[in-house]
Amino acid sequence: MLTDIGKIGEALELRDEAEELVDGLRYRLRRVEGLQGERRPRVLVLEWLDPPYVAGHWVPELVSLAGGHDVGGVAGERSRARPWSELVTLAPDLVVVALCGFDVERARSELANVADADARSLLEGGGRTEIIDGNAYTSRPGPRLVDAAELLSRLMRG
Repeated sequence: MLTDIGKIGEALELRDEAEELVDGLRYRLRRVEGLQGERRPRVLVLEWLDPPYVAGHWVPELVSLAGGHDVGGVAGERSRARPWSELVTLAPDLVVVALCGFDVERARSELANVADADARSLLEGGGRTEIIDGNAYTSRPGPRLVDAAELLSRLMRG
């Protein structure tokens, strides 16, 4: 994403502005990495609930940058459906509900409708569950991914 900003800056003859933006984003990412603790919490990011989809693409990399260990997704791979019965065995410390294209209010509404017993065990069990705006933070590759890394870092430390 950072490389693409540079390419767009070149194409628009805004190279200096693009470099300034990229430098600022890299600085913020270094700050996030500097906040990592010794313990890397086990994090599961869900991008859909029915059926449950574990976030892939760039989201596992964001989790890692923020100091966590993504127990469900693989960086660079597609998001994929996995059964609740499998997800509950991953025993995450933190479940992040970041539904693709949905804001927090809509995600909260969707979450309230999940009736599966394994899902309830996962979402209400021993770990924490946090809802974030998937539409704003995790659904699109762009500068807001840095905001997402900062948000995930706060949730993991929180």
